[in-house]
Amino acid sequence: MNHDLAIARSVPLRPIAEVATKLEIPADALEPYGRFKAKVGFDFIRSVQDRPDGALVLVTGISPTPAGEGKTTTTVGLGDALNRIGVRAAICLREPSLGPSFGQKGGAAGGGRAQVAPMDEINLHFTGDFHAITAANNLLAAMIDNHLYWGNELGLDPRRITWRRAMDMNDRALRGMVVSLGGVANGFPREDGFDITVASEAMAVFCLARDLDDLQARLGRIVIGQTRDGRNVTARDLKADGAMAALLRDALQPNLVQTLEGSPAFVHGGPFANIAHGCNSVMATRLGLKLADVVVTEAGFGADLGAEKFLDIKCRAAGLRPAAAVVVATIRALKMHGGVARADLGREDTQAVARGVANLARHVENLGKFGLPVLVGLNRFDLDTDAEFAVVEAAMATRRVPVFRCTHWADGGAGAEALARAVADTIALGEARYAPLYPDGMGLADKIRTVAREIYHAGDVSIPDHLAQRLARFEAAGFGHAPVCIAKTQYSFSADPRLMGAPEGHVLPLREVRLSAGAGFVVAICGDIMTMPGLPRTPAAAAIRLDAAGRIEGLF
Repeated sequence: MNHDLAIARSVPLRPIAEVATKLEIPADALEPYGRFKAKVGFDFIRSVQDRPDGALVLVTGISPTPAGEGKTTTTVGLGDALNRIGVRAAICLREPSLGPSFGQKGGAAGGGRAQVAPMDEINLHFTGDFHAITAANNLLAAMIDNHLYWGNELGLDPRRITWRRAMDMNDRALRGMVVSLGGVANGFPREDGFDITVASEAMAVFCLARDLDDLQARLGRIVIGQTRDGRNVTARDLKADGAMAALLRDALQPNLVQTLEGSPAFVHGGPFANIAHGCNSVMATRLGLKLADVVVTEAGFGADLGAEKFLDIKCRAAGLRPAAAVVVATIRALKMHGGVARADLGREDTQAVARGVANLARHVENLGKFGLPVLVGLNRFDLDTDAEFAVVEAAMATRRVPVFRCTHWADGGAGAEALARAVADTIALGEARYAPLYPDGMGLADKIRTVAREIYHAGDVSIPDHLAQRLARFEAAGFGHAPVCIAKTQYSFSADPRLMGAPEGHVLPLREVRLSAGAGFVVAICGDIMTMPGLPRTPAAAAIRLDAAGRIEGLF
């Protein structure tokens, strides 16, 4: 059995109604999904909206490596540690996607003694939210082709349909296709394709909606294509927004679960900050802030991706003002950024750590540009040495950034108490001066260049003429105020996953731009990144099975 799964099953879980009392959520406000998970009802959410907000802490990470960093694990460990020291804390995480769970990355429930549970259920179907989002997305796709079939009253140009189908699985064969083959009865053949559900605009709308009214309004604003004369056609024009909202109604209620130490955790909304905005739902975050003194949340992949989008998209849209940020790293990952092969990570190498710490320093520097105080949490492995930790601590000391050695994977919240006390002290100082990186009024191309230069340290952005013209059309249609959501590899500050560390002066190649009018941002796709991932040579699915008692094995 996988070690994380074995640990999770060794800890008796508390009834979810008991966990809810820690945030003063009454039992009649819960819609249970079994004994250990529940949704929080809309009536209760509305009843607490006038309460003051607690403090919001963002957990992010360095550029990920195969050595692992443990961002979700640290988010859970920090939340547990805050509760241990007497701070009422709630944790807000993203829901895992089935694609990585059956692919290469694995699940997203944390690890060791710092997990949310029930781990196997969270990593698989959970409460069915992603299935509802997939269904809403594909309902709109079906209504588009049905509209074409029955006369196309809106004059939609089949060559200019931009809405794609979705499924929550890695399947490269679905990236591009022709639909409606087989004759007159099946409609008009046209090019189409699938994105993974978490990269869909339906997911982004779900995550950024403040309530049911905002959800339906955003769904109605989705632009699904254009007429021959260039006029935008929306989901509201197709009268699809109401049915989509109906499919998403129950899913929009935040999911409450628990950590292995019984801390309350809201797990709601989508991952994938490399190809999406990669944050948990506004509904869950705002609810947590009304119920807890401190909310610890995460954003996907490195700070150049998840944190930037959290701060430039989610906080801007939801009016959130984070109080601090924690950047997660490991000595092993820093050595990989310093040029050490994965097979050699067990050997002490202070010089490699010194080279690799440039990646950590870049992320710390970037977060400062948003006005946030920053702390560093180092997940400790058994073979890490004091000399290697000292290199990181010395490098961060010159930047006046505190570093904390954390053992929450092995020790639970007790292993992150020093970090928790420092986070609480930082919040008390009130030094955060959050501001987004660029103003609403900046042009779309300049917003992309600003992120590329300020966050990625690129020398320039390559924008082909046809994409520059497309951005100009977005602005002419009234979407110039929107923030940008840049999709690129998670492994590097550049668009080249081989450029580890802290590269500078590279050119960011723009490949495609998409308007997500309902979500309220413009997607800029760079390099070779795909919005429908593929499975690796040996997918994790090959090791997942049921044991003789019907329990899931092999999930990680």
